[in-house]
Amino acid sequence: MRKLKKSQDIESFLKKNSCWKKVKGRSALQKSFMFSDFNQAFGFMSRVALVAEQMNHHPEWCNVYNRVDVVLSTHNAGGITELDFKLAQKMDSFI
Repeated sequence: MRKLKKSQDIESFLKKNSCWKKVKGRSALQKSFMFSDFNQAFGFMSRVALVAEQMNHHPEWCNVYNRVDVVLSTHNAGGITELDFKLAQKMDSFI
């Protein structure tokens, strides 16, 4: 997968998906997901993990109680690719 060269593709994604932000100083996307409790947060992570494994595209994430912080970047491409957009949209569909 090739890194997206056009920043306008990234900006277009961010306009359509306003809860996602670009990570400062890095070609990556980030978002925090909030849930009512740990069980819901963990369930979300489990659903995402199954999809991520099928895509062979794994997020950087951290879970603290009811919050899941996610960073998406395609490491072997050195930045944001279509895979990141697809996984971000799939994550959003689980909410």
